[in-house]
Amino acid sequence: MTAAWIAGSVRARALLHRRLGHGGTGDLAGHADLSAALGTLAAGPYRRGLSATDDLPTAEHAVGETLLWHLRVLAGWQPRAGAAVVRLLAGWFELANIVDHALTLTGAPPTPPYRLGALATAWPQLARTTSPAELRAALAASPWGDPGADSVAAITVAGQVSWAARVAAGVPAAGGLAAGAAAILVARERFLCDRALPAASVPRLVRLLGVDPGRPASLADFTAAVRTAARWALSAVDDPAELWRAEALWWARLRRDGESLMRTAGFGADQVVGVAALLAEDAWRVRAALQVVALRPNDAASAVFDELA
Repeated sequence: MTAAWIAGSVRARALLHRRLGHGGTGDLAGHADLSAALGTLAAGPYRRGLSATDDLPTAEHAVGETLLWHLRVLAGWQPRAGAAVVRLLAGWFELANIVDHALTLTGAPPTPPYRLGALATAWPQLARTTSPAELRAALAASPWGDPGADSVAAITVAGQVSWAARVAAGVPAAGGLAAGAAAILVARERFLCDRALPAASVPRLVRLLGVDPGRPASLADFTAAVRTAARWALSAVDDPAELWRAEALWWARLRRDGESLMRTAGFGADQVVGVAALLAEDAWRVRAALQVVALRPNDAASAVFDELA
């Protein structure tokens, strides 16, 4: 154990004070309107880039920016190996930029990209592409891999699979979460949306899940076929229409795993992953609380938030 790991782990724990916490997010969800909720939020750890006059998408983006900033700080405190772990975990933000860029290239209004700094793997090159075909070619030459097509749907799904596979391979402590996320993704695409998975992603999914995702004919068959490391994510779902429960279960496990990793003896990558997990879960709950307030009355949004309590 090096002094750099010890110092990085100790400093990482300090970031956990930047969370709103379950009680805070519960209180946030109880506000009468979005403006009031944002006024409260702007007085706490998520004040960065936030205004009480923001609409919901802008506020959600600001919450994401705060989480990303905390991850950048976390990576900056770590030795090289620790920073590499955080960069893999922060791939979600690079993927969000990629998908928004793909949408812009097809005519959608541009969205401000997340500021990745040293956590970027390929974004500076990808951001310079000027057509869907050029974006696909740049992805193929990057760690993200060829999505198999240049449509926004293919780039989105292939990117999600790529991120899960890279996290599973490079962050052992998050392997079960990565496999579970991949299982939920396949279940949503195949059995809820009735869409085939990009052929380019199938080999990665087979390695993650232990089964060809196109073979099972039903959600029940798919759940029974995937390896144990991924099956847990679908254990509470019988009907594709209730896959939101699987997502809530995933976030609940993220929190449990983060807390467990923080109890690991010594100093090292496990503590870094634990901090990142707990920060991400808190930011997700904040965004969920804002959705409850903005969409009220909405039984579905409230049900999802209550499932997380």
